[in-house]
Amino acid sequence: MSRTAGERGFDPLGKYARLRLIRRLDPEREHTLVYRISAGLEFPWDYTRALELALFRTFCVPSISELLRHTGEFECRAQQRYDDTSILMEEMGRHGYDSQRGKQALRMVNRMHGRYDISNDDMLYVLSTFIYEPIRWIDAYGWRPLSDHERTAAYWHYHQIGVRMGIRGIPGYEEFDRFNRDYEAEHFRYADSNHEVGRYNLAMVCAWFPKPLRGLARRGFIAGLEPAMRTAFGFPEPKSWETSAVTAALRLHGALERLRPARQVSRLGRGKKLSYPGYPNGYRLGDLGALPDR
Repeated sequence: MSRTAGERGFDPLGKYARLRLIRRLDPEREHTLVYRISAGLEFPWDYTRALELALFRTFCVPSISELLRHTGEFECRAQQRYDDTSILMEEMGRHGYDSQRGKQALRMVNRMHGRYDISNDDMLYVLSTFIYEPIRWIDAYGWRPLSDHERTAAYWHYHQIGVRMGIRGIPGYEEFDRFNRDYEAEHFRYADSNHEVGRYNLAMVCAWFPKPLRGLARRGFIAGLEPAMRTAFGFPEPKSWETSAVTAALRLHGALERLRPARQVSRLGRGKKLSYPGYPNGYRLGDLGALPDR
């Protein structure tokens, strides 16, 4: 199979043909290809939404939100910081973390983190959200559940990124899942820095919608958060019908996606980046504003 198989699509024969292919691959040795197929062709919308939520989860930890408040990045340019993070992760997924572009993206991520005193446990937690939030989201709302191969491949993809970021002591799959849950149980609590960073990012999300819909978007987004997240942010509790409506809408999306023909062009790295019109055309990774390549 060519290296571009996961990029161009190869499933003209049925909705589940790629799943059968994935199950023939080695999810540890070939994790990059499995992840590329899963995130780019099978579940691109779900992966995007889940990774957005993963970032929000990290803001519920006061040690993380306080650092982000101190940098001022999310107050002054939340959209650009979001786009920068999205681009760097997508570059490693689309091209591979050991490709030329993947290595450049990793250097930029490491340079950004190297500016600050971040605990290894906080780094482990952030890494864990990138693995387990999409898994849990897709199990709840995807057009099909993730296979064990896809779960394992997602773990190894981010495990290897974490190793290259210098994160120490990355546990095995099951233990890392427990670490994620235990860390949230211990560290999710209200802090002013959570509220401030969460407010800036909520405003960013609402700005994606036309002005008449932004109030509805705000209520819907808050309703979609878990109670522990709303408490940590100090966001108001939604009405029960609002949470039910959000859940029903997400499940409807999965049901409609199940009816679509298999996607033939990967969406990985092709989403719109508001801070960089036309990306990747006309841009280099070094053009990312928050992470100057010098």
